[in-house]
Amino acid sequence: MSENEEMVLYILTYANDNAEKAAMPFVLGGAALAMDLKAVVVLQGEGVFVGKQGYVDTMDKPGGFPPMKKLLADFLELGGEIKVCAPCIKERGIDESDLVKGAVTTAAGQVNLLALEADAVMVF
Repeated sequence: MSENEEMVLYILTYANDNAEKAAMPFVLGGAALAMDLKAVVVLQGEGVFVGKQGYVDTMDKPGGFPPMKKLLADFLELGGEIKVCAPCIKERGIDESDLVKGAVTTAAGQVNLLALEADAVMVF
C-alpha cells in the first residue's frame, strides 16, 4: 500500500445465513473503490462460502441490493481485493482451487497486519 493510499478493510463472517449482511462489504467496498479508496474484503467463518466459485449464484437476494453475483463481480472488476481464511476453507472442505478468480488465501497474522494498515475496519 502506498503511503497516501487510504484503505478500508471489511471482514465478512456471513454467507447465505444472512445474505443482507453478506452484501454489505461489497456494497460499501464498491462505493469505496468508486471513491478511489483501496477496499479489501476478508472472508472468515461461514463467509468463506462467498468466495467459492458458483456459491453467490444461488444466494438469497440481499434485501434491497442487487444479487450477490453482481455485487461480487462488480467489486472485483473495480479492483477490490478478496482474501479468504485458509483454515476456514480447510474446515469446510473448500480447496483453494475452488475460490473465485482473484481471491487469495490468508491467515490470522496477515489479517492483523491489514487491520493495522487500514484507515477503517468494518466487521459484518
